[in-house]
Amino acid sequence: MDIGFLKINWTDVLDILLVSLLLYQVYFLVRGSIASRVFAGYMLVYVFYLIVKALDLNLMTAILQYFMGVGAIALIVIFQQEIRRFLILLGRSATITNSKFLSRFFGHAVKNIEHENLAQIIDAARSIASDFNGALIVLRKQDELTQYVETGVLLDAHISKPLLISIFSQYSALNEGAVIISDGKIVAARCVLPVNEEVEVPVSMGFRHRAALGMSESTDAATIVISEQTGRISLAVHSELYTNLSSKKLAEVLSAYLYDDVVPEKDTISSD
Repeated sequence: MDIGFLKINWTDVLDILLVSLLLYQVYFLVRGSIASRVFAGYMLVYVFYLIVKALDLNLMTAILQYFMGVGAIALIVIFQQEIRRFLILLGRSATITNSKFLSRFFGHAVKNIEHENLAQIIDAARSIASDFNGALIVLRKQDELTQYVETGVLLDAHISKPLLISIFSQYSALNEGAVIISDGKIVAARCVLPVNEEVEVPVSMGFRHRAALGMSESTDAATIVISEQTGRISLAVHSELYTNLSSKKLAEVLSAYLYDDVVPEKDTISSD
């Protein structure tokens, strides 16, 4: 196909589509972070480089070529968190138990939390929030959480509302850090989670929310966050933070995610 002086074939169209998809995925990974500004600046320099090269400005082209080469290495360093996140998402989507298409043939993985236990967790979250006590509750889905469990105090206790409330009481020695729930038990308390430093969060949100976001980026676990200042309940899944949820909405979203593998759309989540 000829468009003026341009000759385009189907491979050129495919190339443009793939590059567009790649750029969109990169934008999706870095949006809202400080790294997004670095990426935008690098792209502007690259566009300028293409213009200079097209105009046959040899000296400027040589300088920018050197800059682009060094810049590529710098980008790997700057975007190491985003690259790691991308590889985690890629590996997660390739896993049979996390693939909706393949799960039709191989079946869903065993659920880690029964409905009765989830109800206990939701009730505990509501009580903790009403008392304005902060909390981090991690619910395992498929990914192993052993490395995070080992940072805390092992409990191996049955899930119960009174136990969760007592753990996050302001007088408890275990109220700092996160509780990890797996295989129908409270496995450990006072666990250390990976903290997200890239994504900008509102001033009203603090360390717990960053930790919940970091956990949602590193694993497929669902993390309930309760603010000590406001008493509001939030949920972090798949690198997204859903804020100011009612206990009813929290139960709906968690049930859909843990049992039906439905990742909620952020625009559709609102407090009742």
